[in-house]
Amino acid sequence: MDAINPIRVLVVDDHAILRSGLAAMIDRQTGMVMVAEADNGQQAVELFRRHKPDVTLMDLVMPVMDGVEAICAIRREFSRSRFIVLTTFDGDEDIHRAIQAGAQAYLLKGMRREELFEAIKAVHAGLRYIPKVVAKSLDARGVNPGLTKRELEVLRLIMVGKSNREIANVLSTTEGTIKSYVVNILSKLGANDRTQAVTMALKRGIVHL
Repeated sequence: MDAINPIRVLVVDDHAILRSGLAAMIDRQTGMVMVAEADNGQQAVELFRRHKPDVTLMDLVMPVMDGVEAICAIRREFSRSRFIVLTTFDGDEDIHRAIQAGAQAYLLKGMRREELFEAIKAVHAGLRYIPKVVAKSLDARGVNPGLTKRELEVLRLIMVGKSNREIANVLSTTEGTIKSYVVNILSKLGANDRTQAVTMALKRGIVHL
């Protein structure tokens, strides 16, 4: 890494002001250059094919295609691609999904500028970069049983205010079966009621608004 062969960075985020700020920081840093910017995951896939950056800074929640989907899509074509997730979401499920998808680093948007540069250099060198606060959340996930695909479907319908009967109609099953799913969801999340379950799921990144 030097001024002649800088680390080539792709920035993916749906907020134009943030992209501009990152571009300015990266371009001022010796040995780094931003080669392109995308405002959604689908555009990120297209720009990655065109520019083949060394490191991609990827937001998680975006329109059209989210960050995890974009990472998976790019890694199917470019298995050696390297990603840093840069997001405001610090839930253990968000972190787990990003790492499982292939991200080598996970940073929160409140990080110091120097930490971002350290992460870019580390990931470019083939290393992982997981800050302590992120590692702590990831470790905590190990003691929390995950929700099944059907339990997630039920939870998302609870989140939009549907009753057990309405959920049963949507999922073509019985109200009694839905009640069983709700009991399991509350137990796994350690919640006392449906409202608390939704609140806890949002906080952990199990579901998003």
